[in-house]
Amino acid sequence: MMAQQENGRLFEDTLSVMTLGSQFDEESSFGSDSEINGFTSSRQTDKYGFIGGAQQYSSESAQEVPLEVLRHREAKWLDMLNHWDKWISKRFKKVRLRCQKGIPPSLRGRAWLYLSGGKVKREQNSGKFEELDSMDGDPKWVDVIERDLHRQFPFHEMFVSRGGHGQQDLFRVLKAYTLYRPDEGYCQAQAPIAAVLLMHMPAEDAFWGLVQICEKYLPGYYSAGLEAIQLDGEILNALLKRVCPPAYRHLEKHKIEPILYMTEWFMCAFSRTLPWSSVLRVWDMFLCDGVKIMFRVGLVLLKCMLGSREKLKACPGQYETMELLRALEPRYLQEGFLIHQVLELPISARDVEREHRMQLKRWRKTHGELSYKAPPRMHGTRAIMSAEPHPRQDLRQKPTIVVQYPVPSDTKSEFARVKKRSTIRKASNPTLDIPNPYLLSLSFKEGVACPPQGGFEGAAGFGFIPTQTHLIQLIKLLQRAG
Repeated sequence: MMAQQENGRLFEDTLSVMTLGSQFDEESSFGSDSEINGFTSSRQTDKYGFIGGAQQYSSESAQEVPLEVLRHREAKWLDMLNHWDKWISKRFKKVRLRCQKGIPPSLRGRAWLYLSGGKVKREQNSGKFEELDSMDGDPKWVDVIERDLHRQFPFHEMFVSRGGHGQQDLFRVLKAYTLYRPDEGYCQAQAPIAAVLLMHMPAEDAFWGLVQICEKYLPGYYSAGLEAIQLDGEILNALLKRVCPPAYRHLEKHKIEPILYMTEWFMCAFSRTLPWSSVLRVWDMFLCDGVKIMFRVGLVLLKCMLGSREKLKACPGQYETMELLRALEPRYLQEGFLIHQVLELPISARDVEREHRMQLKRWRKTHGELSYKAPPRMHGTRAIMSAEPHPRQDLRQKPTIVVQYPVPSDTKSEFARVKKRSTIRKASNPTLDIPNPYLLSLSFKEGVACPPQGGFEGAAGFGFIPTQTHLIQLIKLLQRAG
């Protein structure tokens, strides 16, 4: 799997940790031009942008959504994004449900930016990324980042070329973060997080998405000492005791510490562990509901791999157990199976916080106070928006090109409601004869139809099939603008 192929070197910090899949030393040239050039001329990419079947289980794992269903979901997400604050405050359960079903590929980047609070953060810090981008980075971090660039998804179209636009943007985002948070600097596990974001959004948006993940979702994960990830390892172990006692007893018997197998899972948000279709679905839910999704995924994998007598007989010792966790069975990683199991697992944010308080007390007794004072963890979108009040204009879309169709004046959004007898019910929406709903707000920078930077999902990379009429209208608009 990619987890075993691409992890270039160990996480470097005050604590040296051997993580699953760390098979190549620092001088490895894996993913370099000399190796890639052997097949670039005839390479084929999958719909996610991976070359030559590098994501070997994605095609079997992915759940294909019919085009009609996808279009219907896109229309719903467009309405939600245009009335984001109302949906989060009044109908968050519906937002969560739609994230669990999977965000439409054509809107995933924009949705992630809204879910994480990165959109508001960017608007409130206008010009900050450009300022950081123009500054020289700390040579200590710049050198480490440059050596890590070619190790991030080396078989993805966006990052396959040394010095290509993908690697350049990745460097810009990571360097900017070291300047934004000089006390934290750079940790190798931040690179795949930033790379996943860059596959779906421009560099500035990816930077603010990375800031939100590091500060709100996984605070302290990338700081010196890795104390936060060790603490979460103990939380995972305690939850495993409750969810799957046989697996817990087996790991305890062989003295296998959680940090030995869950570090890469959590620090890279499973981006180096799962097939890509599963990665995207996990991230959809993770950015909506927070770190409890990470714990659920980890528990599902442990339960599937170590939850039966037959499985445990196959790994009588520590070495065999680690090898089993290193080579996760593909059937457990398939999108449909994994997402169903994650949603069925009864682990809530309250459970995570309760265990966090208990494990923190134990930590203080054995290790003393944490050396790094991380900010409180936010459990998803609603918690972030509640903790950081913002004016509505920070959520407003700012498309650069808009093609408008005539819309009847009595048309209302899905969110429109009619109050009657102290109840709220949906207002009926007239059916509109519109050739293509996604051109209502067509932007090549930030608008509805802007594809991920990788641009591999959806017809023509825009999530819809443009007709000759659409193209003619767009050409006329551009001629008038020019």
